Amino acid sequence: MKVVIVGGVAGGATAAARIRRLDEQAEIVVFERSGYISYANCGLPYYIGGVIEDAEELTLQTPESFFARFRVQMKVLHEVTAIHPDRKTVSVTNLQTGERFEESYDKLLLSPGAKPTQPRFPGADSDRLFTLRTVEDTLRIRAYIDEHHPRSAVLAGGGFIGLELAENLRELGMDVTIVQKPMHLMTPFDADMAALIHGEMRQHGVKLALGHTVEGFAQRDGGMDVLLQDAAPLHADMVILAIGVTPDTGLAKDAGLELGVRGSIAVSDRMETSVPDIYAVGDAVQVRHFVTGQDALIALAGPANKQGRIAADNICGGDSRYTGSQGSSVLKVFDMTAALTGLNETQAAAAGLDADAVILSPMSHAGYYPGGRVMTMKVVFEKETYRLLGAQIVGFEGVDKRIDVLATAIRAGMKATELKDLELAYAPPYSSAKDPVNMAGFMVDNIARGLLRQWHLADADSLPRDGSVTLLDTRTLGEYRAGHIEGFINIPVDDLRERLHELDRTKPVYVICQSGLRSYIACRILAGHGFDCYNFSGGYRFYAAVTQERCLAKAASACGMDA
Repeated sequence: MKVVIVGGVAGGATAAARIRRLDEQAEIVVFERSGYISYANCGLPYYIGGVIEDAEELTLQTPESFFARFRVQMKVLHEVTAIHPDRKTVSVTNLQTGERFEESYDKLLLSPGAKPTQPRFPGADSDRLFTLRTVEDTLRIRAYIDEHHPRSAVLAGGGFIGLELAENLRELGMDVTIVQKPMHLMTPFDADMAALIHGEMRQHGVKLALGHTVEGFAQRDGGMDVLLQDAAPLHADMVILAIGVTPDTGLAKDAGLELGVRGSIAVSDRMETSVPDIYAVGDAVQVRHFVTGQDALIALAGPANKQGRIAADNICGGDSRYTGSQGSSVLKVFDMTAALTGLNETQAAAAGLDADAVILSPMSHAGYYPGGRVMTMKVVFEKETYRLLGAQIVGFEGVDKRIDVLATAIRAGMKATELKDLELAYAPPYSSAKDPVNMAGFMVDNIARGLLRQWHLADADSLPRDGSVTLLDTRTLGEYRAGHIEGFINIPVDDLRERLHELDRTKPVYVICQSGLRSYIACRILAGHGFDCYNFSGGYRFYAAVTQERCLAKAASACGMDA
């Protein structure tokens, strides 16, 4: 059997190694148009920032090392230009010599990945404008910085690459501005959770110009102007486009393969395309979203590796299946960590799901053990069934641990109420006896039992201030005086039983505290005395952080630069 693989890195290289482990006699040829067959794509921004010092550390395998171990022909700087399913060959161009030839196959695996989204902006051909996807891109950016010592950069796009680049360029001492059309960074997060990421970025000097559409670029005064639709240009010494990626599926389209979401390659759960003996994996393929069951495009290294292994199994006569992607991700944002899995609230609504969420602010470990830090968790679930749909966490230590627990719970089909039953490892330096994941489960279980009814950030402005409801802040007087929501009266929770006569039992009571715990206790007290009570999800700490960021973002949008 002869297997030809188009593209290396995560999916293609994984498949090649797996095929060899399953079939010692197979002839395996990999064509990679870049100069690197297997590299740490996710580490590229950290080489630019100098965190990874040696460029060779980015290279996981070389053609020589791969051949020595697996006897796989790794042909770098070779571009496959056409697929001919009728005669089972591919057309190949040697990018070093210009030689063109056809290569036959019995099985063909496509792993072309995705390419940076790069609209045809005026001025996009400037040598001061960069994209980041390959090792060559990284070396080009690093060389430009080393040679020209730019003092400022504009990043067009606020996704994973944009934020990682922003951090690394700031660590080099550069003035950094992120500009994008959406009003919040990291759109896989809900806007309220993204606000916490905004705060960390601003704290480290990154300017945010949100809500602006880039129209083009122009060289001026030795640098670049980023031209905006409704605001003054942003000027910088260099510009990096990081507005997303697009499936690189020109080959598949020309060969007549069925396409899916955003031009991706449609595949079965065996990673088979619509053409016999042709498989596809990685960032270029359409997958099933594990939570919704709907078609999706999720470009992540973990799924690409798994898909490469599954395709290899099936090429070698097995029957492996890809069960779907849920988008589990984690991101370093300066000192902070942000992570998510499954659906956010916005995505759940778009998928037609009737969802709710709990927001909590637990400590990373036992409060009495030194060094604990607060994290903010948002856990999304389906109202009627309490099926766990997704989670987002922004904090410091312990974020990655909790998101992995929640990702596993989603994969296991657990209900959000069942999170309370998980037996998780505990010692004071690492957690609490009631882990944050358990706490989320307790909260959802209280909702299911009718012990907790919530009101949310979206309700804050619409709550009546005409006296028809009671708005109650149960923090201490000092906390209340330091900042509170307009219209809320203050009765500390520990004084509440003695001051119940100040409240009207005929009116609904909307309660808030700093994190949501004291206000929940207040609601249970009030309910025990016949009051109709609703607890704020997230607490005043969450409310203040999000509303402050929204004010800053609005001001920044009005002037085209950071407020």
